Amino acid sequence: MQQHYNVLFLCTGNSARSIMAEAIMNYKGRPNFTAYSAGSHPAGAVRPEAIAELESAHLPTDGLRSKGWDEFARPDAPKLDFVFTVCDNAAKEVCPFWPGQPLTAHWGVPDPAAVRGTAEEIKRAYRDAFVTLERRIGLFLCLPLITIDKLAIKQEIDKIGR
Repeated sequence: MQQHYNVLFLCTGNSARSIMAEAIMNYKGRPNFTAYSAGSHPAGAVRPEAIAELESAHLPTDGLRSKGWDEFARPDAPKLDFVFTVCDNAAKEVCPFWPGQPLTAHWGVPDPAAVRGTAEEIKRAYRDAFVTLERRIGLFLCLPLITIDKLAIKQEIDKIGR
């Protein structure tokens, strides 16, 4: 029987990339993974373009919300096994102390919310971010986490983010 893992995806605003990663992991990784997302400076709302992208992929969006990473540093927070930053800004910030010393990695994804242009160009930016996250999460889910040691897992996770 496999172990259950908790995964946290971090971004500065927690309004698009980390939200999409949370939804993808909760769908593709069930029942062995539970994903969460948070931001260092949460925007307070999820970008409608991110919700639209998730809905077009037929992924559940109920309960998705923009929240601060301090929620996951509290004593009553879920024990985290993995923490992934998905934006370069969050990767450079000093993160809170995560109880249990989860494995961390940076999976930088260009910010679709920063794209300016036509509606089609903006939609393409969200789609590109979604596809990148879905591919990386799919590769991560293929890792034999139970049978390989922590250092080897860290090395494989870092490769996925490249």
